[in-house]
Amino acid sequence: MKSEKGFTLIMVLVAIAILGLIAVIFAGGISTGAKSVFVSDERVTAESLARSQLESIKNQTYIYYSDDPHDTYEIISTPDGYIINLDVIPFDPDTATPYSDSDGIFDGDDGIQKITVTIDHHDKYAVFTLEGYKVDR
Repeated sequence: MKSEKGFTLIMVLVAIAILGLIAVIFAGGISTGAKSVFVSDERVTAESLARSQLESIKNQTYIYYSDDPHDTYEIISTPDGYIINLDVIPFDPDTATPYSDSDGIFDGDDGIQKITVTIDHHDKYAVFTLEGYKVDR
């Protein structure tokens, strides 16, 4: 019997355990890679929306918030699950500070506004935020 060649039960069990460990590590890597692709896609979409919204605002007619605080810039359409939030504050070019806001009415607007575009996606707040300025020309 000693001349018979083959694998012992222990050798087979060790080989199966090593293959199982490799499979678990490989599956974990695939899962991490898939999640990274999803997060990257979400961020790229949010950045594209924010840039498009800011460019859209720059092409719209200037709104003087000291005259009509309830008027707003038009928001572009978004894919399902994405929300665009705008924060528009008239900016004093002489002091480089925003005008004060009391009851939704700004105390001045000299033709320059700080625009903050924030993109939310499903339950994630502020996936991407972009700031820019709009000037009345």
